[in-house]
Formats: sequence, structure tokens, C-alpha cells
Amino acid sequence: MIAFAELLERLVFTPSRNAKIALLRRYFETQPDPDRGIGLAAITGELSFATAKPSLIRDLAHARTDPVLFAWSYDYVGDLAETVALMWPSASNDAGPPSLPEVNSALQTAAKSDLPAIVAGWLDASEPPVRLALLKLITGGLRVGASARLAKIALSEMTGGRIGPDEIEEVWHGLEPPYERLFAWIESRGPKPDPADAPVFRPLMLAHPLEPADLEGLDATAFRAEWKWDGIRVQLVSTRGGRRLYSRGADDISSAFPEIVAAMNFEAVLDGELLVMRDGAVAPFADLQQRLNRKAVSPRMMRDFPAAVRLYDILFDRSEDMRPLPFDARRARLEAWYARVQPARMDLSEMIAFHSLPELAERRANARAAAIEGLILKRADSPYVPGRPKGLWWKWKRDPLTIDAVMMYAQRGHGKRSSYYSDYTFGLWNGDELVPVAKAYSGFTDQELIWLDRWVRNHTVARFGPVREVEKSLVLEIAFDAAQRSTRHKSGVAVRFPRVARIRRDKPAAEADRLEDLLRWVGDERAA
Repeated sequence: MIAFAELLERLVFTPSRNAKIALLRRYFETQPDPDRGIGLAAITGELSFATAKPSLIRDLAHARTDPVLFAWSYDYVGDLAETVALMWPSASNDAGPPSLPEVNSALQTAAKSDLPAIVAGWLDASEPPVRLALLKLITGGLRVGASARLAKIALSEMTGGRIGPDEIEEVWHGLEPPYERLFAWIESRGPKPDPADAPVFRPLMLAHPLEPADLEGLDATAFRAEWKWDGIRVQLVSTRGGRRLYSRGADDISSAFPEIVAAMNFEAVLDGELLVMRDGAVAPFADLQQRLNRKAVSPRMMRDFPAAVRLYDILFDRSEDMRPLPFDARRARLEAWYARVQPARMDLSEMIAFHSLPELAERRANARAAAIEGLILKRADSPYVPGRPKGLWWKWKRDPLTIDAVMMYAQRGHGKRSSYYSDYTFGLWNGDELVPVAKAYSGFTDQELIWLDRWVRNHTVARFGPVREVEKSLVLEIAFDAAQRSTRHKSGVAVRFPRVARIRRDKPAAEADRLEDLLRWVGDERAA
């Protein structure tokens, strides 16, 4: 546990991506099995402890510390695990901290009633860095700036490049912690793990944002165009060993969309966009949000928000790997496959005919219809390769919309931002009242974040737990991609991908935009 705690501490204070990869690699190379496999599972988000909850930590902290001091400290630090790790009173315990496998086993198997005493004993036996690592595991969010992708790159570097991270990705979903077969393969002590017919995820091919400078050099005849729909990218994997629906980040979302999985009565791997569709028309993203991040859905929800997939590409047809083929050949195979299989709840993405980029630009400019984000340009000869190779696929999104809104509330961020108020709620005028319309936590520079954090602290008028209400005097320009009606928001409208575009220190709050200004965009989208 000490080595894992040291890894987490160094990852937090290491900004360099390459340095983080080096730290992960050193940990995987020096730690024994199963410690390193459990550590890998924690880094990649594969550990889940059903009976250990943040409320358990809060109850222990309230019992061992002064509740008022703890509340003030938590507000200042902004992170539950860090606050408890620092405030936990020292106790004499000669047992020493637990091992990582011991922690994992206890959190997986111990009765819920036994956990408070077990966790308290661990904290008593540990120094603050180990306490922090223990508490991060229990609360389920490491937030150390190390993604699953970085961990897989570190594993690849252990082989000297003999095994690439994408090859590791392709066997990943056929493995389970503590990944002893994976480490044996990486260290040439065993064969490559064979997922056989397991429904494993294959890394998706992504598109680069198209900038004006890129547009100038493009040869229109070399590219094909499709609409970019406002849903979520998914991969449909259907094999003899099972069926899975994955998000672009390789999260298994099958349980939230059982009707899609039920329609996958074929043997293929497909790339597409998950949407809510009614009578062939794509619904706003807000409707799809009703279905996301759910472990189960009711028949009524499936009826009210019917899911479908618009297919973009085919990666495998049965056991045949389509990815090395050029896009035009894959598209022909996809169309032939679709005509042969005729899958339910799926259709094909439309290929847009065009003769020049100015013609395509005009179509893009008129594309502000519900659920259309812009265009995707794909080289006709491009193979399907993992990641975001520049020059093969381009995403040409429509220009964002903007509103000038007033900051109403602020909340601390997470990870490296846990000491800053970086999550903001903004409102627009509805009569003489400000109504919240968006939350944003991106778009500003580090220097602007420092300024905003200081402004929040100096203009707080009330506190509600971790949230601060601020003076209604600061205007920010908020960029967003779309606006839809929403019964879940007091304002009656929700915006898509809000981010801070500019701090309007020059503009009085009374001159910020009004709710009807935002509703006008909803009307335009419906009419487009």
C-alpha cells in the first residue's frame, strides 16, 4: 500500500504526461503480483466497492474529529479524502498499514457492518499519504491526472514498443484484475491473452478539428462527407461470445440501452452514433441524456425515449477485419452488410454529395437543425486506425452560439482544481429575476482561473455546503453548441457543451442577455 500511495502522490504533483507514464511504468515494473494488477485496476477505474461509500468516511471523520472544524476544513480543502487524511488523529498501532491486496479483498468481501471498524483500523495504522490513497480507493475517485490510456501506454513501454497500447486495448475487455495474464504476456512469460469470441472493444478512430488553415490545403476530390450528429459515439460489438454496446471511452453502456443490444443479432463490430429517434427524426441531445448513465431503464423510458444507432463504419464482418481497407471500400461493405442483415433500430449515415469545399461550407452553414453538429470529412483512401491521426478525418463543427450571462454560484473543482472555485452556474434575466441556464467549468486559462477564484472568494454572499452564492455582478460570455427545451431546468431550457469564452469585466450585469434571447435559439433550431 505504501508503494501505491507514493505513486498517487507523485502523479498528483507531476504535470508532464511523459513523466506520468514513466512513473506508472516504474510502478508496474517494480511491484509484485497481484499488487501491481490491483493498482492498474484502480488507475483504469476497474475497481468498484459496493459496500464502501463516501458517507462511511464522513461518519468516521465526524466521530474522530471536531465536526465544526471538519466542516470548515472540508470547505477549504475541497476534497473529502484529503481532508480526512490530514485531520485523522494519530493513534498507536503497531500493525502497520495494510497491503493493497488486503484492502481490495476486504472492501470486496467484508460485511457492511464491519467496514467502519476495518477502515478506522487502517487509518490508525497509516501515515497521511497512505490514508489518502486508502480513502481515494474507497470514495472511488483517484483524480491524479492519470487516465486508463496513460496506463496502457506505460504497459506498452515496458515491452520496448513490441506491443502497442492499441493492441493492449484490444484484449483489455477480455481480462479481469489483477491482470496476471496481461503482465505475463507483456513480460514475455506467457502467450498473448486470447479473448476468443469475447465481445471486446476496439479503439475508435477519431477526427481532428478542422481549422481555417487546414481547410485551405484540402483537396475536395479526396474526401467524403457525412453529417456529424449530436448524439454519442458508440461501438456495437456482437460475437458468438456475447454482445456489448460501448461508448467512445470503452465504457460498457449495454444495460442502459437493452433494446439496442437485443437488435444486435448478427456477428460484426460497427461504429456509429447513438441517438434518440422518433419516426425517423433525430431528437435533441437532451432526450438522449434521459437514458445515459443508468444501470437499468424502465419500459416506459424506452418507449418515451426510443434509442437507435446511425451507422458510420464497419470494423469486422464476422471474423474478417475491415479496418485495413480504405474508407470507400469499407463504406461499400457496410452498405452491403446493412442490406443483407437489415438490423432493427439502426440506419446508415447519409453520404453528402458535393463538388467543392465552398459548396460544402454553405451546407454546413445551413445545418443548424436539431441534432446536427456539423460535418465529418473522411479521406476516401483512409484505413480505420485507432486514435486521432491528422489528415485522415476532420470534424468541421458549426460555429458556436454565445450568450452573455451572469455568474450566480460557484463550486470547487476536483483533482488539481480542488483548491479553486472553478465550476460556475450562470443565469439570464427573466423579468427582474436571474434564472440559471448553464454550468461551465472550462474555456478559461490558468491565469483567468486564478482571477475568477479570487473574485468568487471576495464576492461571496452565502454558502450552501460546498457551493458559494456570489454577488450578481460578473458577466461572462458563454459559448454553446445548441439549446433545447428542458423540463428539468427552472429556466425551461438546457444548453449543450457550455464553456466560458470571455470574461466581460466591461459589461454591467444589468446588460446581460435575457432568457428570451436564449429561447430564440431554441426556436431557430426547431425551424431550421
